[in-house]
Amino acid sequence: MALIPTEEQTMLLESARDFLATEGPVSQLRHLRDTADASGFSLALCKQFASMGFSGVLVPEALGGMGLGYVEAGIVMEQIGRNLSASPFLASNVVATTALLHAGNAAQQALWLPQLASGAAIATLAVEEHTKHRPSRIALSATPTAHGFILNGAKTFVLDSHVADLLIVAARRAGEPGDLEGITLFLVDAKAQGVEIERTAMADSHNAGRVRFNQVQVNSEAVLGPVDGGWAPLSATLNAGRAAAAAELLGVADEAFARTVQYLKERKQFDRLIGEFQGLQHRAAQLYCELEITRAAVAYALDQLDTDSANTNEAVAVAKARAGRTATLAVQEAVQMHGGMGMTDAFDMGFFMKRARVLQELFGDSNFHLNQLAQSRGY
Repeated sequence: MALIPTEEQTMLLESARDFLATEGPVSQLRHLRDTADASGFSLALCKQFASMGFSGVLVPEALGGMGLGYVEAGIVMEQIGRNLSASPFLASNVVATTALLHAGNAAQQALWLPQLASGAAIATLAVEEHTKHRPSRIALSATPTAHGFILNGAKTFVLDSHVADLLIVAARRAGEPGDLEGITLFLVDAKAQGVEIERTAMADSHNAGRVRFNQVQVNSEAVLGPVDGGWAPLSATLNAGRAAAAAELLGVADEAFARTVQYLKERKQFDRLIGEFQGLQHRAAQLYCELEITRAAVAYALDQLDTDSANTNEAVAVAKARAGRTATLAVQEAVQMHGGMGMTDAFDMGFFMKRARVLQELFGDSNFHLNQLAQSRGY
């Protein structure tokens, strides 16, 4: 694993950092929330995002993308986290794109990947059915018919579902919830008959929704990957989402830390800068150490995804678990060190705390991944 970013990666970081700080800052998220925007993100931002090539970071060049990897996607995700930018990048350009890359046939990739890269379409993964992340406990049914399948059931916590054009749905054709066999992935038109999408208001003002499938008919061409063999591509897709979410958590934590340090250098009490108090210095130093360890864990996980290593599952579990805990510590310390202002809505720190909490739950919280890691090692 390269410890120093390449020239191209540095250019990507600087480009994403400058662009999002100007076009997708925290103030934009506040505006979207306060105006109850119907889409929940800036359409203009998404178009600019795509025009700069960010939306196609994982898409092969032959299909209109940049042909880069998860390390580069993580660079973009970290900057999204720093600015709390409301964007379908995670759902559409990382998670859904990964599903198509791992399980899509040539026709499916040629149809959808150029649209996702250009921003002409938005796709999202529909997998969750419970209040906690339990991807193997899929109960949504896929009943075979003469020409395809009929889907019945419901999904929850589906990112950007109310603005999606394509739903990648994990359904069960055989077996019982908890079985790894019998799971199949389907490409479903979000506007198909029988699909009902209810937008839900998340605490962090980002998009999610509940999706109900009532006798939704799909043909055999809608199957993504092998019938009953959907667990492998679903796992790969979830790992990509987990690593990307960890990178966003890192960005959230790093920005909360940077703002806190700046406040410690400016705020005075008893005629002294509060950053001179040793107790606060120790807490800031501890958080800095946690951030750097997490940064290394996230970088390693993204690198393992790119190399398709046998160690990918464990690396991603460590990164997501650490990023969740580090971000939680960072935002809690930020609110405390900012004193009473940190708790007010007029101050931005509350947005960082809410986003960290949602990302902690997304694709499995720290406890879920620590348990996965323990099981993989025989405990």
